[in-house]
Amino acid sequence: MSEEEQLNQIRDRIDAIDAQVQDLLNQRAAAAQEVALVKRASDPDAFFYRPEREAQVLRAVKERNQGPLGNEEMARLFREIMSACLALEQPLNIAFLGPEGTFTQAAALKHFGHSVHTLPVGAIPDVFQEVETGNCHYGVVPVENSTEGVISHTLDMFLNSPLKICGEVTVRIHHNLLGSEMDLGRIRKVYSHQQSLAQCRGWLDRHLPNAERIAVGSNAEAARLVKDQPDAAAIASETAAEIYGLAILAPNIEDEAGNTTRFLVIGKQAVPPSGADKTSLLITSKNEAGGLHRLLSPLAEHGISMTRIESRPSRRGAWDYVFFIDIDGHAEDPRIAAALAALEKSAGLFRNLGSYPKAVL
Repeated sequence: MSEEEQLNQIRDRIDAIDAQVQDLLNQRAAAAQEVALVKRASDPDAFFYRPEREAQVLRAVKERNQGPLGNEEMARLFREIMSACLALEQPLNIAFLGPEGTFTQAAALKHFGHSVHTLPVGAIPDVFQEVETGNCHYGVVPVENSTEGVISHTLDMFLNSPLKICGEVTVRIHHNLLGSEMDLGRIRKVYSHQQSLAQCRGWLDRHLPNAERIAVGSNAEAARLVKDQPDAAAIASETAAEIYGLAILAPNIEDEAGNTTRFLVIGKQAVPPSGADKTSLLITSKNEAGGLHRLLSPLAEHGISMTRIESRPSRRGAWDYVFFIDIDGHAEDPRIAAALAALEKSAGLFRNLGSYPKAVL
């Protein structure tokens, strides 16, 4: 058999497999529509997006994967399948910190897939407002970076917002220097978000020590601003370069190779257990010696792992602080429920901001 005959046989097999895959995808989509009918019949206000269910599906995809496609790639493909099927049940509107081309938009698409409508807004409080008013089903906001720490504006919003945390997503951050002037020696200004300027401080010190560093609301906004400024550059993503027609003057200029940002998905629903969850809390301790130690003792007594703690001014009085805490597990777990009940009794203020699946992708 000649090489061409062998290739034709393989191509015929691929065509047959493609037809099977397409048929199965339509069967899955039809099943999703049936789910929608059942939900609407029992509850007109039912939630169609189920974070715990999607997390379980993606974990199962990765566990049963035999290759040659890698686990992450296979899960990403299934994410898009679920996104398309969910759009048949209920098209989702997702607010994110804009403009178009931000890492927050990338996080929203990574978490929900590309079959959603994303709405860029100008500030983190606007993301919360769009969800609170019902204009959007969910919002995506940055909460911490692996090199620069917590994004305080996001934490502060939870002090007064009724919204819940419904999920989390992490995005590997690659910063690029964008512009239209290829000669770095002619660049006089560098625009970016203050976090990105900090994450690229070392590179800027070495390569653009005399350029003014100007902080703006987002990296995508920086790219938009430098579009018509030949002596300026922006630190932003490849997507922003494509959207605003800029060249990548220098790729991957972040100082830390493992630079990663964590984002939160906010919404109105309480999320049932998925089997691998986190719970986020907002608490205050009494202003007395050892107050925080005594407040957190129920976590230690019940063997609960605290993965993060951040303090923020409460804005209710001088030197009065609230604590944001992440713990492993779901609030419906009896062991965690008992610890939280004890913690609530001793806290000045106690709020469960939500239990939600750990990031899968």
